[in-house]
Formats: sequence, C-alpha cells, structure tokens
Amino acid sequence: MTPEQVDQMRTAVFQTSADYLAERNDTMIALLYDADLRVGELVNVDVEYLRGHHAKLYLTTEIQEDYPNDNSPTPKTLALTSDTTHALTTYLNTPWKNPDALFPSCSNDRITTQGVRNVVEKAAVEADVRPYKVDGTRGNPEDVSPHALRHGVAYRMMNHESGNTLYDVRNRLRHRSIQTTEQIYDHITEA
Repeated sequence: MTPEQVDQMRTAVFQTSADYLAERNDTMIALLYDADLRVGELVNVDVEYLRGHHAKLYLTTEIQEDYPNDNSPTPKTLALTSDTTHALTTYLNTPWKNPDALFPSCSNDRITTQGVRNVVEKAAVEADVRPYKVDGTRGNPEDVSPHALRHGVAYRMMNHESGNTLYDVRNRLRHRSIQTTEQIYDHITEA
C-alpha cells in the first residue's frame, strides 16, 4: 500500500459511510496505518491509552501480540503524526457512543476484528485501491486488509521517508527479530 492509496481509502470513507461512522472509520484507518497496529491490537485499544492530547498511543503488554517464543512484548508508547492526532481529536469530539473502547461498533461497545476488516475492505473497494504484490503485479481491492496497511508502513518507511533501515522498520513494527523483518520486507522497493 502506498501513502496515496491510504489517502484514497480515507477519502472514500467519507463518501460512503454513514455520517456518524465516517469519523470512526477514517480514524481506524489512520491509526492502523500510522501506528502500524495489528487488527487485534486496534480493537483492544481503549480511549485511556491515548496520551499527550492524542499525540501518543500507549500499548500495554496485554494488547500486543505475543512473540512466538512465549515472551511478552514490553509496553510501548508510539508517537502519532499530526494528521492522526487531528483525526483522533475530531472523532473523539463527536462521540456517538462513550464506551471504554476507542472504537465501538453499532451493536457493541467494542468493534470486532471482522468489523475492522469489513471497514478496511469496503474503503479499498470504494476507492478502487489495487495493492502492489511482492512480484510487482497488482491485487484487487478485496485483497486489502488491516495487515496490508501494516505492510504499507514498511513501504512508506523504506520508500518515502529518508534514512530508514530494516532495523528501523523492525522497531516500528515491533517484530521480535530482524529475521522476520528481513524475510518479509527486504524486497520492498518503489512501485
């Protein structure tokens, strides 16, 4: 996913979502892409995890994905871009529900992982975003998932931000080992 494709998805959210859900859906996509969250982490974020006037996100050990070797990740505070901070502030200033969870659904106080997948896929389909594949071909909008946004973070870091190494990508994505990062992202080049 390129930054332009993410912007197209965010625009599509406002064109296709119900008014009261547009801010929520846009903020979900912005936070997934900015904070490189896994979908299971996003659904477990509570409002209280936001810090510094929404400029930082505190990730507890409990909501982060455990490493394959049963070690738990340490708590982490992630700095957010001004764009994501603005989206969060706007969203939180127009609440349609007030649960502990940052992202409720229409029927529950916390959106499900499938609910997030549906929001992301719908935005990609409406924006007609065709993600790039490892072999250089283009996928279909239905191929876009929350994890594709996470891959987009690595793409952005390696191609649109200067000076990043695979170690920087590993640290941002919170991989346990550099081998994971190398295996998945060593091939990333400008599409």
